Amino acid sequence: MYQLSRDKRNTLEKDNDIQHMVSLGLRFNITTTAKGNIFYYERGLWDIMNGKPILVLLHGYPQTSFMWRHLVTCLPRDIPLFIPDVPDYGRSSPLPGRPHDKRSVGQAILRTLQSLLIRSNNRPRKHLRLRHADIRPIMIAGHDQGARVCHRLAVDQADYPSFSIKGAILIDIIPTAVQWEYFGVAETSVASFHWPFLANVEVATEMIMAQGGDAYVRMCLNRWVGTRKKGLAMFKSNDSIAIYAKSFKSESVIRATCDEFRAGAQEDVRLQYEDQRAGRKMDVDVFILYSMKWVDENIWMGKVWQDWMGKGQMIGRNFSGGTGHFIAEESPEEAAWAILRFYNEYS
Repeated sequence: MYQLSRDKRNTLEKDNDIQHMVSLGLRFNITTTAKGNIFYYERGLWDIMNGKPILVLLHGYPQTSFMWRHLVTCLPRDIPLFIPDVPDYGRSSPLPGRPHDKRSVGQAILRTLQSLLIRSNNRPRKHLRLRHADIRPIMIAGHDQGARVCHRLAVDQADYPSFSIKGAILIDIIPTAVQWEYFGVAETSVASFHWPFLANVEVATEMIMAQGGDAYVRMCLNRWVGTRKKGLAMFKSNDSIAIYAKSFKSESVIRATCDEFRAGAQEDVRLQYEDQRAGRKMDVDVFILYSMKWVDENIWMGKVWQDWMGKGQMIGRNFSGGTGHFIAEESPEEAAWAILRFYNEYS
């Protein structure tokens, strides 16, 4: 495993989004493994005396880890944070081959975190090292596609003996298999047109490239954000739209994220149906946050998610009043308060 070179670090430090995140007390790095490069921010990972669960924050489509900037400022500084650019997005590279399914993505993220926890942050001080046998508590939170990775991790938690997953926070999603089923409802299929579109990788990649990936991202973001004036200003702050759009100028990012939606229509759905038949559920406590703007009248969130719950408890909170899809950016204080309450109660 290799870490970021000094020259590369100096170059990245000039980027506005990194400068802003660093100003919030976060550190950044890129970890390079056989599975590719994963860029991440972190806070407090090297304080082994802090037994609090690490809060893993995973962004969704078509964003980057920058989407958590407001939430970070609302969380106590003693909560350890790990905030990666999800593979295929931002400064993280696509996974090699074609493993864009949520299980492969989740494995890459947790393996990266595990590798960091047994390092000494490039300082060979023995007391900072963690043993491979140590089990670290974590709480996973995700928005949009990042939440689907969290759903997969919560079901597969037994496959990660180095971590004790204390809870899962899922922001503005329903299960992937259920989402596809609801495409039989006309309004749902129109609102989420990008799902079947992106799943046709070659067609979608060519068409997005022809339009311009950055222009396409701007269209999507403006379509999904809410109507509340304050929320819209918070979402657009720090030139966020330009930051998200920038990475989609790259054909590799466009193609990889399209392939992620292809996997969502194939591998991910098949595995979820297998889970349901085998009785594999989320045996952790789960917190569902969702925008009322995007909840179809035919969807009862509590009932939908109860069918996917195992031994854990499930609670939910909706956001109304014009808050759109980007809850953590449009209503960060309310979202942080709700997440912190869940974190404290269930960790």
